[in-house]
Amino acid sequence: MKDRLPTEKEALPGRDEPIDPGELHAVLNHPLRPPFPDHLREVRLGMGCFWGAERLFWQLPGVWTTAVGYAGGITRNPTYEEVCSGRTGHAEVVRVVYDPSEVSLESLLKCFWENHDPTSGMRQGNDIGTQYRSTIYVDTEDDRAVAEASRDRYQHALAQAGRGSITTEIRRDPAFYYAEAYHQQYLHKNPNGYCGLKFNGVMCPGS
Repeated sequence: MKDRLPTEKEALPGRDEPIDPGELHAVLNHPLRPPFPDHLREVRLGMGCFWGAERLFWQLPGVWTTAVGYAGGITRNPTYEEVCSGRTGHAEVVRVVYDPSEVSLESLLKCFWENHDPTSGMRQGNDIGTQYRSTIYVDTEDDRAVAEASRDRYQHALAQAGRGSITTEIRRDPAFYYAEAYHQQYLHKNPNGYCGLKFNGVMCPGS
């Protein structure tokens, strides 16, 4: 089932009790869970394995906190093992909470596009399965419009470079389920751990 999303009937039910991700970000020392300060905004991005994606964003100026988890699927409060089964519909994502006065959504998306392959469908490199698909999940219609415009600009750049069509899923989806504490800031805690991200060779043009 890892090459397609499950139906409601096929999906695992999950649980009512949320996974405990821990309290504070191991690098930024800010809370992992809301409530966040009112002036902050967020986006949830899937780029394959979420370990490297989280590290990529916590290093950016203007990012207040990050956390890894699961979004875009059906199962409530899934475990990592359940997500890996392909029967939750969730992608591995990083929750990026940022200060829009310091960094724009466009800038975050530029980093997103350039550091993975958004044309590869249900995989990212050697990581194969629906959990590794490319995703952008937003909270508002305005942010969705920004994401779609950014996608269109990047598709033009990819086409000029002879690359394929973007398969990134873009939609409003406020549901985010935290991953287990050992996944949070994994590459800070395990500096030699696996990271599949790298520059894909195509720059994202500005707005």
